[in-house]
Amino acid sequence: MKQSEINPFELSDDNKRYQTYNYYLRRRFGKKVFKVSLNLGLGCPNRDGTKGFGGCIYCSEKLSGDFAGDPCDSIERQYEAVRASMENKWQGGCCIAYFQAGTNTYADCGFLEDAFKRALRLDGVVGLSIATRADCLDAQKADMLSRLATKTYLVVELGLQTVFDETAAVINRCHSYEDFIRGYSLLADRGINICVHLIDGLPGETGDMMIRSARQVGLLRPHAVKLHLLHVLKETKLYEMYKRGEVRPLELDEYVDIICRQLEVLPKETIIERITGDGRA
Repeated sequence: MKQSEINPFELSDDNKRYQTYNYYLRRRFGKKVFKVSLNLGLGCPNRDGTKGFGGCIYCSEKLSGDFAGDPCDSIERQYEAVRASMENKWQGGCCIAYFQAGTNTYADCGFLEDAFKRALRLDGVVGLSIATRADCLDAQKADMLSRLATKTYLVVELGLQTVFDETAAVINRCHSYEDFIRGYSLLADRGINICVHLIDGLPGETGDMMIRSARQVGLLRPHAVKLHLLHVLKETKLYEMYKRGEVRPLELDEYVDIICRQLEVLPKETIIERITGDGRA
């Protein structure tokens, strides 16, 4: 008897107690689907002075694009290079073009729409995932994303990290939870799929605060959530704080306990895209 035939959980076929992204995508597309990370070379209002300087304290110089393509290359060349690397692990699958690095609505709307449509024309692409900040959305861009969502499987990923504004000030996020809700609503009101990012282990936060962030996000009923462990990467402000003893990373048993408690307060239908991740060594 196959494991999937004795699996007791409604939204799983491998005995996980939550709906994984892999499970959702296999059901939707009938085969393995993986993300191909692309880089438009876009900046961030948190670095250029529009909102702040230096970026979030944990963000790398590549603006979370360490595993993405080379922004000096075209979208087409990036896709071929990154896809070839990914196919060493997964062969014969479909792809989601993942605009990961930087803030991918922080540009002219026409430029963005052209880039996203070019990605949709790439061989094997069945969807788009667009990472951005909620404060870099407006009605025009939300309308553009809504048009794209009628043509493909589209997810907009919003880097919230925490619902607590006092923590947002410490990490230099430079936008409030109220700002997040405004951007989230622009997308949700148009029926656009949203994935919310949360980071566990941010400076000054207790386990209960991390659970409260997950619970509050769950009340929004997002399409998906990403749960991350805080990484201390070299050449970041967070690394300098760590060296001064101002930050203590979570131990494994602490993190596992928090993740389990967060999964318990999120809606069962919410896709859990990940429960951890690795930074570049």
